[in-house]
Amino acid sequence: MRQHWLFVEADNDRIRVRVEPLHHEHYMRRAIEVAQRNPDAPFGAVLVDRETGEILAEGVNDACSNPILHGETAAILACVESQPGADWSRLALYTTAEPCPMCSSAILWSGIPHLIFGTSADTLRELGRPHIRIRAEEVAQRSTLGDLVITGGVLEKECDALYTGISHHHND
Repeated sequence: MRQHWLFVEADNDRIRVRVEPLHHEHYMRRAIEVAQRNPDAPFGAVLVDRETGEILAEGVNDACSNPILHGETAAILACVESQPGADWSRLALYTTAEPCPMCSSAILWSGIPHLIFGTSADTLRELGRPHIRIRAEEVAQRSTLGDLVITGGVLEKECDALYTGISHHHND
């Protein structure tokens, strides 16, 4: 198997980190299916073990019942409950839209090293979705919690379609 390497600059040192190839589209399709459970706020997320390829947890936005239950935080909480003792450093989080600052922070605090999203925060704003104007990349850059590898635009058109023409609620 061909190995993939990511080089991260840290204080003028180069750190080489091996990144196993993932089937991003496969897992993003699952996140889209999860998102469709809430047609008014279709933000879905899945947590994947990068070593085994197993989906460990899923989450969909339920901010109407709890304002902090965005897709990403719902998936993290589901993983905590269903996978006690999980090695968070082996996980990747797939989400249909770029996480808000709260969710980006939760991902960092959880120790999840890989974030993959479909729709960008800029697109959400263009579509009139409420959003805090701090990108996931900026949250990660300002963090001292560890590196977060971010990949955006996976199945972007399919994810964008989730947010086109739906009503807008504050607690998305």
